[in-house]
Amino acid sequence: MIQTIYITGGAGYVGSVLVPKLLGRGYRVKVIDLFIYGDHVFDSVVEHPNLEIIKGDIRDQTLLKRTVPGSDALIHLACISNDPSFELDPALGKSINYDAFVHLVKIAKESGVKRFVYASSSSVYGIKEGDVTEDLPLMPLTDYSKYKALCEEVLLKERTKGFVTLILRPATVCGYSPRLRLDLTVNILTNHAFTNRVIKVFGGDQLRPNIHIEDMTDLYVKSLEWPDEKIDGKIFNAGYDNRKVMDIAQMVKKIVGQDVKVVTTPTDDNRSYHVSSEKIKRELAFVPKHTIEDAVRDLVEAFQANKIPHSMTDPRYYNIKTMQKMQLR
Repeated sequence: MIQTIYITGGAGYVGSVLVPKLLGRGYRVKVIDLFIYGDHVFDSVVEHPNLEIIKGDIRDQTLLKRTVPGSDALIHLACISNDPSFELDPALGKSINYDAFVHLVKIAKESGVKRFVYASSSSVYGIKEGDVTEDLPLMPLTDYSKYKALCEEVLLKERTKGFVTLILRPATVCGYSPRLRLDLTVNILTNHAFTNRVIKVFGGDQLRPNIHIEDMTDLYVKSLEWPDEKIDGKIFNAGYDNRKVMDIAQMVKKIVGQDVKVVTTPTDDNRSYHVSSEKIKRELAFVPKHTIEDAVRDLVEAFQANKIPHSMTDPRYYNIKTMQKMQLR
């Protein structure tokens, strides 16, 4: 029975929504994170008796060997997230996204962790025509996605009886979080619409797969509940909808206000992704309940409640700006 969950990167965009959700369901939760985006993300649960906060680096093997034991499951969210942040310092990116992962998996296995859930990325496929399904060959185009794919290989090799592995390849997450990111498609467009009353669309015909943060975190909760035989060694895409960037912009305009202008600019970046989430629906009956419109409305409510001050300039909303400011090594 899974009772104690160890979450790497648990104070990040997804983790700061997931952790309170797990605590609310009665789990004991250990979070390891550097908290480079602020300590405020757990204000609502910081005194919770079932929450253990470990302020530290996943590259610290001594720390992992001390804190992982006693955990029944591990959800690995920690990474240098997205291509621009990774490219700032490729050696740093590799040390966190790949080297640390190799040690983490071995330590988890040796420490008696029964279930390891890995947050990979739909970017591992590269550019594909038509529906992108889990059985297609991986063709990562960047170092960020290359190491995501290599980590999948590492985890699957370590899979044994009693050490259940599940790999999820999420679409781009959207919606409000206490550790908000405003460098993701839906969130970017909503921020510009609300703050500047102008949305700049580069190109517009590119398809972008998205999933609401509430659905993504619900999926991680469910990943602890499904029986071993349903998920062991499996890989699933996790998305809700594939929409053209221009369609998302028009959706945002409709919700934020008709006074918002949509300005289009040509682009050389015509990457387009159509990620299929039929397998997870078919095998696990997982169907997202929240729409992209819901994510936009949630963000607008947060803006109106003044929960997102200085949204265009505060580095904490932007991974690459925070990385540049922190000079992490």
